[in-house]
Amino acid sequence: MPRPRQPLISRTGAVAAAIEIIDTEGLDALSLPRLARHLDVRAPSLYHHFDDKSEILGAVVAAIVADTVVPRKPPPERWVDWFVQLSLNLRRVVLRHRNAAPLLLQYPPRDLLADLYEDAARFLEASGVPAEVHVQILDSMDTLVLGAVISEAARTPAARRAIFPNVDAERQPTLARALERNEFTANQLFEEMIRSFLHGVLLLAGQRTASADTASADAAEAVAPS
Repeated sequence: MPRPRQPLISRTGAVAAAIEIIDTEGLDALSLPRLARHLDVRAPSLYHHFDDKSEILGAVVAAIVADTVVPRKPPPERWVDWFVQLSLNLRRVVLRHRNAAPLLLQYPPRDLLADLYEDAARFLEASGVPAEVHVQILDSMDTLVLGAVISEAARTPAARRAIFPNVDAERQPTLARALERNEFTANQLFEEMIRSFLHGVLLLAGQRTASADTASADAAEAVAPS
């Protein structure tokens, strides 16, 4: 398809328009002709900035994720708080664009914004977190955070009002009692999930190290001359 000699639109403006269409009309509504009409240009103008629709969708994800506020780095002993706040900020941004949330599966942020993960890895290193758990933390945080947020974004407005929306106290009495005792909001449950995971990683890493040290000591004792 021929391209105009001079671009009539900016890449940033096209991505913003794509997000607006997805937000207001749904993900399936976005197409190159629809985006061109929204921008009041012809479709070939988009090819100054994008090879195809897939590139536009990737740019949409990158723009949404890049809108996440990165918290100021706290003292090293509070590294968990930094990851919790970053996760909450990402959750907030994605839930502002619920219709676009499924794109995070097709275009994972780690494939688009590697520098963000480098920054997180550097902070882990500076905070004294053992290097052998850095990948575990970064990879699992992706799974936990994106999985939870995408699932939440897909819920209907009616389902969002309750953590377990269809519980019958007579048929599910134990779950009903648990819900009565629960003091956490959905946002707080999300926060505690992240915090519990990160503390658990360190706890298990320490246990593995202790077990390895004990095994090494036992082995050394076994071969020592009597």
